[in-house]
Amino acid sequence: MESVVESKAKTDWFVEARFGMFIHWGLYAMPARHEKMRHRDRVSTEDYQKYFELFDPDLYNPKEWARMAREAGMKYFVITAKHHEGFCLWDSEFTDYKATNTPYGKDLLKPMVDAFRAEGLKIGLYYSLLDWHHPDFTIDRAHPMSDNQEERAKNADRDMRRYAQYMRDQTRELLTRFGKVDIVWFDFSYPGEDGKGRDDWESEKLVALIRELQPEVMIDNRLDLPEVGDFKTPEQVQPQAALTDENGKPVIWETCQTFSGSWGYYRDETTWREPTELLHSLIDCVSKGGNLLLNVGPTARGEFDPRAQERLKTFAVWMQQNARSIHGCGAAPAEFKCPPGCKLTYNEKKKRLYVHILAWPYKHIALEGDAYMERAKYAQFLHDASEVEFKGLDPWQTAHGAAAVLEPTLYMSIPLVKPPVEFPVIEIYLK
Repeated sequence: MESVVESKAKTDWFVEARFGMFIHWGLYAMPARHEKMRHRDRVSTEDYQKYFELFDPDLYNPKEWARMAREAGMKYFVITAKHHEGFCLWDSEFTDYKATNTPYGKDLLKPMVDAFRAEGLKIGLYYSLLDWHHPDFTIDRAHPMSDNQEERAKNADRDMRRYAQYMRDQTRELLTRFGKVDIVWFDFSYPGEDGKGRDDWESEKLVALIRELQPEVMIDNRLDLPEVGDFKTPEQVQPQAALTDENGKPVIWETCQTFSGSWGYYRDETTWREPTELLHSLIDCVSKGGNLLLNVGPTARGEFDPRAQERLKTFAVWMQQNARSIHGCGAAPAEFKCPPGCKLTYNEKKKRLYVHILAWPYKHIALEGDAYMERAKYAQFLHDASEVEFKGLDPWQTAHGAAAVLEPTLYMSIPLVKPPVEFPVIEIYLK
């Protein structure tokens, strides 16, 4: 199996991108109360069938989706080609439970892939390892019918080997029908008692097939194979520090998060995150050498929730002027100490340091340490390219103890009034 180290060549674009769009879309958009509503409400296959028979996203316009993602500064997207419910967005020949058999009657995945590719975004396909609809997927602790003993008794007639073959057949379709795929995002393993892991999925065979069909595609780390995984995938969490391997070496990672707490469209959810907090999450991820995959759950008619559109516009406005502090950037070298109330990102190729100002300070930003003194040669606000001067403290300040609080080093003189930009960024050119 390939290791993370051996896979580095195909991850360069991913590290450069830093920001992507996750899309959770399926039949669960109709009940509109979480993508796992079937599990939460213990809904049977028979009772869930009404959504399949009525699904008709007549306002679906993937070109609009792709435009909003590109304007927000996103460089790739990952779409739930099949989620846990088992419903397939594409015209798979291995199931009848697919978009082409709904009232909509057309393949939903192909035009989406084409639209995002046309906007310059890389392509990621999510495929659920779980399948609550497939007749051979055995009922376990993660299944909606886990508490139904009558349904569990039917496991005797189910065969996970047939299901594993079904997954490989569909994976072959996804990697041969849609051109170059950049990410395959599997979700998820839960080994142990009454769970499923690598042996159930036949993960080794699945990875071998993927490497045969598209050797350079990235694979996530959720197949229950420790030696496989081109990137780590913390979920619904903001890592407190850069992620590392067992030897303390930084690894490639991406945190996937939602706007509101739900992945699928949730009409009545009110716990939507503030736009500026979401923007801060992106800056924070990049400052720690990671990516942010931010999720949208479209409605059952095929549109983005207005609340999601509002937040995407916040990113679009900020990224219009500040994207180069994100794309191609990562954690700053350790010798550059981060000023209070700020976050640092660094572009190694261009030798530029970016100071994201999260709390507007008074008059100066102090850059402490020899690294700044020796290497900083010019600074400017990124939003308008106006110069930010380096200045020392005047004698009055020094005499009255300022230097005793802050080591005398390099000071950037900033306006008293914060520029009309959310989280202004100062770009420092290094020698």
